[in-house]
Amino acid sequence: MPAVGTNVPRKDSTEKVTGTARYVDDLVFPGMLHARTIRSTIPRGRIRDVRLSFDRAGFTIIDHRDVTGRNVVALIEDDQPLLAEREIRHVAEPILLLAHEDLDTLRRARVDIDYEPLEPLFDPTRSTQLLKDLRIVKGDVEQALAGAEVVVEGEYRTGHQEQLYIEPNGVIAVPENGGVTVHGSLQCPFYVHKALRIALGLPDDRIRVVQTETGGGFGGKEEYPSVIAAHAALLALKAKRPVKLIYDRLEDMLATTKRHPSIVRHRTGVTRDGRLVAMDIEVLMDGGAYVTLSPVVLSRGAIHAAGPYRCDHVRIEARAVGTNTPPNGAFRGFGAPQTQFAVEVQMERIAEALSMDPARLRELNALRPGDTTATGQRVEADCSALQVLQQAVERSDFHGKRERYAGTNRGIGLSLFFHGAGFTGSGEVKLASRAALCTTERGVRILVGSAEIGQGTRTMHAQIVADSLGIPYEDVETGLPDTSNVPDSGPTVASRTCMVVGGILQRCASDLRERIGDMHPREHFTKHGATVVTKEYEPPHGIAWDDDTYRGDAYATYAWACDVAEVEMDPDTYEIRPIHFTAVQDIGKAIHPVLVAGQIEGGTAQGIGYALIEEVVMREGAMANAQMTNYLVPTTLDTPTMDVVIVETPSHHGPFGAKGVGEMPIDGPAPAIVNAIRHLGLDIRQIPATPERIAEAACVSA
Repeated sequence: MPAVGTNVPRKDSTEKVTGTARYVDDLVFPGMLHARTIRSTIPRGRIRDVRLSFDRAGFTIIDHRDVTGRNVVALIEDDQPLLAEREIRHVAEPILLLAHEDLDTLRRARVDIDYEPLEPLFDPTRSTQLLKDLRIVKGDVEQALAGAEVVVEGEYRTGHQEQLYIEPNGVIAVPENGGVTVHGSLQCPFYVHKALRIALGLPDDRIRVVQTETGGGFGGKEEYPSVIAAHAALLALKAKRPVKLIYDRLEDMLATTKRHPSIVRHRTGVTRDGRLVAMDIEVLMDGGAYVTLSPVVLSRGAIHAAGPYRCDHVRIEARAVGTNTPPNGAFRGFGAPQTQFAVEVQMERIAEALSMDPARLRELNALRPGDTTATGQRVEADCSALQVLQQAVERSDFHGKRERYAGTNRGIGLSLFFHGAGFTGSGEVKLASRAALCTTERGVRILVGSAEIGQGTRTMHAQIVADSLGIPYEDVETGLPDTSNVPDSGPTVASRTCMVVGGILQRCASDLRERIGDMHPREHFTKHGATVVTKEYEPPHGIAWDDDTYRGDAYATYAWACDVAEVEMDPDTYEIRPIHFTAVQDIGKAIHPVLVAGQIEGGTAQGIGYALIEEVVMREGAMANAQMTNYLVPTTLDTPTMDVVIVETPSHHGPFGAKGVGEMPIDGPAPAIVNAIRHLGLDIRQIPATPERIAEAACVSA
């Protein structure tokens, strides 16, 4: 029986269900110390003095002078220090590291820091610190706008969003073999490996990174573990003892990266019958105090800013700027949820201006096979924007409910969206990801750096390999990545783990099958010993991208989706409650249908929180509600019934036709919900749409 397309048991199910899976805080090493980070309490200024008001006996203490390599967090730009030297750019900036064998003694240690405060900047519209800018141009926007019969303008805002993974950040650093091994909760082992090499000044072979079982990531464990790993490693090397550094929930929420807030302005020209003739879009994102991953977040946001629509004249000008808040970074969808929220609410307002059915407006303008995107990419036969739209409209009874809900306290709205699979443009080529298969006494072992963070990576990869080799799923072994024995298959981000890494594994399996013929890998191992096949990423034929002009094929392919949200408003409290959700999503091929449905349901719930209740309250540059008691996320009581429809229009770029599914589900819920609120007669252009914002909109419309 084929493994692909069936709901085989998860590779990690037994350990997680029985509680035997070991997360980083479950691990204990002999002689281990506990660590703590001393952080800034002001958003901007200079350090005058640091005073240690405790008995230093038994403590290991690290400041910027103890950094043995370079005092930078190695990522896209080297602008962020591991430990502040004199300048402070945000609240919770690391200044000092302490370690002690007794956790209570460590927590009682008092450190006093004197500052010279400077005026902070929190408003991105006033920032002159440019982190990244880019421009996408197609056609002649000004001329097209001048000839448009109707022009609709609008500004749309999104706030921070906290990843709130189940397990906070944590690592253990162990000095060994003349270097250090870091065990940690993370998404990208080789990112951490590179950062450690630069921070510690050690050669590659003296650094080892081992992913422990990881309780969620959502992008929040993409770049930040490089910081915490370097901190623990510096302490461990100085103390010559293992060091455990685990954040509690408050510290994790206060100090780590969040989704970039955005301001997106649209000026759209249309004909009176609803055809898009020009789209002029400005994107502004708040990167916080340092660059981190702002360039790639801005890039994806800009590429998705025009939505899944055909338009001959498009101009997208995008900037990410610096402010004195903690740096923002990767979060599921990274940039696309912000810009697709804006374009979908703009489309709803265009339909309103034309007195046109919103589904019909989208149907008229949706991309078809052969059309070109804003970057000039010609979409292929797997473009299913019309198909998912039509299925969602029919399945939800969109038109019938729109008529029945009119004039009541219920509303219905939709959003049409897409998501590129893999890294943008030449990103996958630059990564040069590798994956490998090794024959074993049991069958075959998968060797990849891809991280299992709850999404089912190990299971999905094993299904692809099993069917590609023609062996039972049970004969494929998987494990957590260890940089000392797996190749670098790139980060576990950007909806690339199935399509890109799975595709490399499929090629490995094909090569291995040719080598061993009709033999089972186990038999071949018994006769010939271990055989290892390693393959590197090969770009699809005909893909071309220009990093300078942002023209060409931004992604190998796209996944397509349509959400329909039904909501109910409490007329007394102005609370918006989702009552039903329809999600129709085409991801090429569902390798494991239950896991795919879980990703869609989870991403949708996360998107509902983004739309309605997840508000990061910033005061003087710090998150004021950094507790789970008052930073609210949807629970089962807040999540409506969901009708998930998986559409399969295979792409020849992915294994068995599969594309990415991890990120797309979060792109559509917020605009669908806000458009449902618009059906109630309320003009909302900023999320989260809290009761306070709903009440304000109700006053305006009254």
